[in-house]
Amino acid sequence: MTIDGDARQLRDLVRTFRPGVARVSDEVIQEIRTRVPEYSRPSDEVYVKAVRTAVEEAIGRFLDRVETPDAPWDPEPFRAIGRGEAVEGRDLEPLQAAMRLGARVGWRRLTELAEPLGLTPRLLYDLGEAIFVFLDQLADAAAEGFHEARAHAAGELERRRHRLLDLLLGGAAEPEAVAELAKAASWRLPKTVAGVALDTRAPDDPTRGPTLSPDVLYGLSRPSPCLLVPDPSGPGQERLLDSGLRGWRAAIGPAVPLAAAATSLRWAAEALALSRRGILPSRPGPLRCADHMATLIVFKDEALVTALSQVRLAPLAHLRPGQQDRLAETLLAWLRHGRGAAEVAARLHVHPQTVRYRLRQLEELYGEQLTDPDIRFELEIVLRARQATAPEHGGGRPADPPHRPG
Repeated sequence: MTIDGDARQLRDLVRTFRPGVARVSDEVIQEIRTRVPEYSRPSDEVYVKAVRTAVEEAIGRFLDRVETPDAPWDPEPFRAIGRGEAVEGRDLEPLQAAMRLGARVGWRRLTELAEPLGLTPRLLYDLGEAIFVFLDQLADAAAEGFHEARAHAAGELERRRHRLLDLLLGGAAEPEAVAELAKAASWRLPKTVAGVALDTRAPDDPTRGPTLSPDVLYGLSRPSPCLLVPDPSGPGQERLLDSGLRGWRAAIGPAVPLAAAATSLRWAAEALALSRRGILPSRPGPLRCADHMATLIVFKDEALVTALSQVRLAPLAHLRPGQQDRLAETLLAWLRHGRGAAEVAARLHVHPQTVRYRLRQLEELYGEQLTDPDIRFELEIVLRARQATAPEHGGGRPADPPHRPG
């Protein structure tokens, strides 16, 4: 910033003005308190002192610039003011309003000295322009500090939330430690949470992340990307999750107490793995564990299910694969939907007489086993697993009994 004009007159102006800086500062501060409510805190002595220091610093820096136009410009004090605004939780509008008021009061007092000192209109014009140039520099420096503090706070908050997510998913965390870190991360402790396991996003927009509530804890940089959703059963949450996870293959675990967050995420990860295999649906939109609990339980230990299949499906082992499929389908429908041939036929979309024929075959193969409730229960488990892993469902057939020759 430079001011064209008579250097002697400018020096005289500054020397005349400096003794009244305290009085002008008082006037500026009073104007700011009256016109900008955010700065009206007369009972806070520390804050009042900080405001006075900022006003006097700004006036003094401007006078230095007028007196010595080529002096180096140090914006740091005003960056610090901007950082302070961010820490106070305000935006920049109150600060900018206060700066404009200060410039107006300062200009008014300088012009009062113009006539006694014989300042020319041209010099007054240059001086007024210098005030507004200096005001822009102050505003730019304050904005830099403000955004720097905001970015730092956001980064620190994100780091704390990552640590909180690690703590919650690590298991066995002390409630006091969770509460303390949650408070530091500005995260309200929910009654329940749900873990969300994430796979891939939509190929048409590979850069878009999930767009969910700010209360969701993000773990996108973890080896297995995930989220932790607070109070997933709350009003509107299902719709928000569907919208925010659009384009992602995701599985949402059951709602559990906060201490069981890792369990919910584990179930979600298992559901996602079954979805990849085609055992659970892989259609667009998140997969909800709550809708598929029976399948998740069945496939919790596939080796055990396979061993049980060897036993319970042994009566079908000597049949051709096509016969096995038809009888297994009929038996499962009979176990699930009732004992009447007509109802089973309606479920399978075949003629009732066909169902009666198949049921007679099953009675011959299984005999009294079909009257045992425990055996029927085990049969339904292995037949559900067999159906879920059938080729038309996208999986293999690990639960099939071995074929015997003959």
